Amino acid sequence: MPPTAAEYAARQEIPVAQVQSRAPRPTIVGPDTLEQPFPIYLVGPVQKGFGRGGKDLGCPTANLPDDSITPISSVAKTGVYYGYAQVLPPQDHLSDFHNADLKVLPMVMSLGWNPFYKNKVLTAEIHIMHNFKSDFYGYEMRAVVLGYIRPELDYISREALIEDIEIDKQVALNCLQRPAYQIYANDSHFQIPESEFKASM
Repeated sequence: MPPTAAEYAARQEIPVAQVQSRAPRPTIVGPDTLEQPFPIYLVGPVQKGFGRGGKDLGCPTANLPDDSITPISSVAKTGVYYGYAQVLPPQDHLSDFHNADLKVLPMVMSLGWNPFYKNKVLTAEIHIMHNFKSDFYGYEMRAVVLGYIRPELDYISREALIEDIEIDKQVALNCLQRPAYQIYANDSHFQIPESEFKASM
């Protein structure tokens, strides 16, 4: 079994990424039912990252603090994952959000060092597949990671990275259509009082 992301970080070692190839990619990955170590639950306040996701890649991401990613970094290798996520604004900021912004939404997540940008620290960057109208730095984000898509790769161009990110999104959506995965959109990890949804409408 390859080292976990946390084991690499503890050794202060960055894994060598494969060079991205143009081989056709599958449109769905993994088994029809969850296998260990999934599901993996994450929760923490969204913090500012490098600001590259939305600006450079058209794929804005939310970063979780280091201590919030231990549940996945301690059991999983680096790579791209999929699952569901939800942003929970504080009560006094609910009016900034539409009802759709509060829902449990599909996400893709990168765990690792992002070889294309040569990061020096381990990060977990979550892209929620939804067009939020406002930033949510500092707000609580909850996520459940349900499966693995692919390893971290190095890219010869930004365009090649963007192309793979778009494929990652579609693969995640396809994978989440399976009944054993769909049920996690209603997991108790995400439940919030109905009154909060009403207050935002």
